[in-house]
Amino acid sequence: MLKCRTVWKKLAPLARASSNVCRQNLRKAGLNNGRIPTCVPAAHMSTGPQGFGGDNLKYALLVGATFVGGITYAILTLKGDQKRFQERIDEIESRQHKALAQQSPTEVQPEASAVEATETEAVPSPEPEPEVTPSPEEPSPPAEAAAPDAEAAAPSETTEPPPDSTPASVKVPQHAPYLLIGGGTASFAAARSIRARDPGAKVLIVTDEPDLPYMRPPLSKELWFADDPSVPETLRFKQWNGKERSIYFQPPSFYINPENLESTENGGVAVLTSKKVVYMDVRGNKVKLDDDTEISYDKCLIATGGIPRNLQVIERAGEEVKQRTTLFRKIEDFKALDKVSRNVNSITIVGGGFLGSELACALGRRATETGLEVIQMYPEKGNMGKVLPEYLSNWTTEKVKREGVKVISEALVKSVSCKDDKLEIQLKDGRLVKTDHIVAAVGLEPNVDLAKSAGLEVDSDFGGYRVNAELQARSNIWVAGDAACFYDIRLGRRRVEHHDHAVVSGRLAGENMTGANKPYWHQSMFWSDLGPDVGYEAIGIVDSSLPTVGVFAKATAKDTPRAATEKSGTGIRSESETEDTATSPVVSVTPTPTVQHRDEYGKGVIFYLRDKVVVGIILWNVFNRMPIARKIIKDGEEHADLNEVAKLFNIHED
Repeated sequence: MLKCRTVWKKLAPLARASSNVCRQNLRKAGLNNGRIPTCVPAAHMSTGPQGFGGDNLKYALLVGATFVGGITYAILTLKGDQKRFQERIDEIESRQHKALAQQSPTEVQPEASAVEATETEAVPSPEPEPEVTPSPEEPSPPAEAAAPDAEAAAPSETTEPPPDSTPASVKVPQHAPYLLIGGGTASFAAARSIRARDPGAKVLIVTDEPDLPYMRPPLSKELWFADDPSVPETLRFKQWNGKERSIYFQPPSFYINPENLESTENGGVAVLTSKKVVYMDVRGNKVKLDDDTEISYDKCLIATGGIPRNLQVIERAGEEVKQRTTLFRKIEDFKALDKVSRNVNSITIVGGGFLGSELACALGRRATETGLEVIQMYPEKGNMGKVLPEYLSNWTTEKVKREGVKVISEALVKSVSCKDDKLEIQLKDGRLVKTDHIVAAVGLEPNVDLAKSAGLEVDSDFGGYRVNAELQARSNIWVAGDAACFYDIRLGRRRVEHHDHAVVSGRLAGENMTGANKPYWHQSMFWSDLGPDVGYEAIGIVDSSLPTVGVFAKATAKDTPRAATEKSGTGIRSESETEDTATSPVVSVTPTPTVQHRDEYGKGVIFYLRDKVVVGIILWNVFNRMPIARKIIKDGEEHADLNEVAKLFNIHED
């Protein structure tokens, strides 16, 4: 109906023009005192002997030609509009199918980047048409036809596909100029970096997970503190500052369909989900997927992350024990553990590191509400014993206990068995712990499955793919994130397993893939929160076996993760990191550093030393000061009095 009205509006002026010509001729031939006679004699209508010819014949031919031309124009216009309309509808339906298949959140995160501006140009739009106001008796046009871009502005929240709309299997592109293996933070950061430097770049991310790229930190932090029972499905949560966001970096509308990657003129980022790269042909510049599909590439990034370690005693214990054990890493692990925590009486977390301590505090909150018994056991003397100095580790342990967690320190697991519908954990010192479910949080094993087929070197000391300072493993292969063992030009060879490192290394790898040739020099940071009231940020080498110097001060209400996120406006604190505010430390001549030990550690700075040089810093309940810490490590100087250096962080200010 809309198309007919549009065509009529174009033809109406022609019809009115021809009608006016006829009326004017009639007036010339038969007007009498300005009025048209009711009966016009035939002689007045003709100048020929037969009563029809001359000017009237010309008028008739003009009307006929106008009519034929109008019909021809209408047919051509309708066909063209119908073709463009169908192409647009097909495009919208393909994106709907993808969104339904991923079941991803719908919020568009306000992240400023040249990528987003370019992405919108990749979707063709129908030609503008004259605006027509529908008459009261005519029905309104369908929503899809009236507003074809509504899908891009607000992705569908439908959880089940409509009838007869099951998406067909995705066609894998044969070639990708930029191929990113792995769908985590490092890959997403690299994709954005590539598109920022090369706006027309065509980037393909291949991930063995069914989800689009997402951030992992909320899986062990904020998601557990949400009161909304639908959080495991929506994966939306409130940050410590109260702002709501999605766990996904971008909604489905941000990405283009993998099938359209090769044909899209302006490029874009496509994600191939639930596909695993199992073989790399480095000489042939191509990879093979688990379904034997091959994809060639010009440049490739390996960002395969890591695989959660398990205890050997659990792996040897049998299938029944394995089924009651969670290795926490992915979205599906969060969903599974959330369900378990609502249906069992007891959960035991094995591990006292970042992940184990965060999950212990998160589940401890649920323990106080539902009566769930939460146990945390680890071989160290206290929580975070491999990272924090002993006195601060002991304080952290008491904090975890106050959260409702039963802590068992210096616990070495000897065996695990299932008896009377309970898991029995036998410790080497004879203690026996009975529980319903186990969470193994004992570290990460870098995923280097492609090393053999690709002929890439794996570091024997740190694990991971061995790369240079530019994160390059071969002339056209880079590695970023947890799987990269890189050369830090300040601190030597390292491998880091934290969110901010994934962002920093992914961004650097993306820049270098487009020809930047930059070395790794921006020190990444990491953070850990034991709930909304206690948290810390760290940078460099933080190892409790190193000599440390700690300077502490009394904390205020502003010195909490909640207050820090309220001030910065972001829950992922590394997103607000810059280096521009860093200043050179002022050093005094006091000869001996002083270590402050207090029973209450409100806020402070802990320096980690190697050969009298600061190589690591922890900011305990001190936030938004990381550029200063980064500058101190970058300078690599000896300091006579670290108490004076601590003043740079303004820890004594209220």
